[in-house]
Amino acid sequence: MAFIPKGVIPPIITPLTDGGEVNYEVLRQMVNHLIGQGVHGLFPLGTTGEFYAFDDDTYRKILETVKDETAGRVPVYGGANHITTRGVIRLVKICEEVGVDAVSVLTPMFVSQTQEELYDYFAEIAASTTLPIILYNNKPKTNVTIMPDTVAKLAKIDNIVAVKDSTGDMTNAAEYIRLTRDTPDFSVLMGRDTLIHAALCYGATGAIASCANVAPRIAADIYDKYMEGDLKGSLEAQFTLAPLRIACGMGTFPAVIKEGLVQQGFAVGKCLAPISELKPEEKEKLHKVLEDMKLV
Repeated sequence: MAFIPKGVIPPIITPLTDGGEVNYEVLRQMVNHLIGQGVHGLFPLGTTGEFYAFDDDTYRKILETVKDETAGRVPVYGGANHITTRGVIRLVKICEEVGVDAVSVLTPMFVSQTQEELYDYFAEIAASTTLPIILYNNKPKTNVTIMPDTVAKLAKIDNIVAVKDSTGDMTNAAEYIRLTRDTPDFSVLMGRDTLIHAALCYGATGAIASCANVAPRIAADIYDKYMEGDLKGSLEAQFTLAPLRIACGMGTFPAVIKEGLVQQGFAVGKCLAPISELKPEEKEKLHKVLEDMKLV
């Protein structure tokens, strides 16, 4: 399969109205803003997009809106996450009908699977579709991890094209890269925004970076400068981005990302309950971070 996920791909936030409904007008605004700032793809309905909050009809409309507004300028990656295999397959079918370019599939939540069960889970999903599939490992959120040996076996399935590593464990990401480096057309994407430059140095093809919602040009510079051979410039962009990612620890994710956009003038609204908005003192700290980054 020729599809290669690469570059900096924001898991785009889902803008909400005060009543908690999706604000599709602002979603279109965000699509154009992010593409205009040089990102290399868009990923609706990831963790940053509060994927867990929407029914199938809303899920479809979010994908359709992003796909329509993107108009082929960059690839669109759809999040297809569910606690059961059949639930993921149902969402993947919606992704097929909408016409996204690839799907990202998270390990099941709540259920503590064995590595054999994880292999079967991803293999069955891959067999159900011709879409390129990105494995999504987010152990800090799910308490489930895809071990490097399991990723190496899954990489041999034709339409499993990449893994996103959000563990924050650089050794784990490096093992993904080492064990799949001889597997044709398989990529590793970094999922921890403080480690994008490091992952590129090891051989990753890019990153799915939540902070790219707020700092798209800075995040894209990490990749673009690296590809141009400007390693110092890439590292400096990484150092510039790091305080924003570290600041995300102030609130329940993705509250800091949404507040950062609000402070930049984007009417993205709040996260859905039970996620609370930042406290006034936390908003002030975030504003200082954004000022230092010349984003406000």
